[in-house]
Amino acid sequence: MKFIHQREQLNEGDLVVIESSQPCNIRLMSDSSFRSFKNGGRHTYHGGAFDRFPAKIKVPSSGYWSITLDTVTRRAISVTRKPSMQYSIRIVRRSGAQ
Repeated sequence: MKFIHQREQLNEGDLVVIESSQPCNIRLMSDSSFRSFKNGGRHTYHGGAFDRFPAKIKVPSSGYWSITLDTVTRRAISVTRKPSMQYSIRIVRRSGAQ
């Protein structure tokens, strides 16, 4: 599966704000969940399928987090291609964060 990936050190309460030119699945995952996701295993995440933007996901706890984006499609063949979309990932730090 092809996807866009970005790893960030985030603080509890920060917001991950995503803009995308097309509907996509957005996952905010811990390192262990990302490893499992990458290997096709079970994983937990915050987020889901979005078709309206900006998408905002609140970070549940401080630490390193993986942010992934992949296109929402019904055609299985598209899953193997790298997503071709315009996107931006922005972090809005919570007030008082250092």
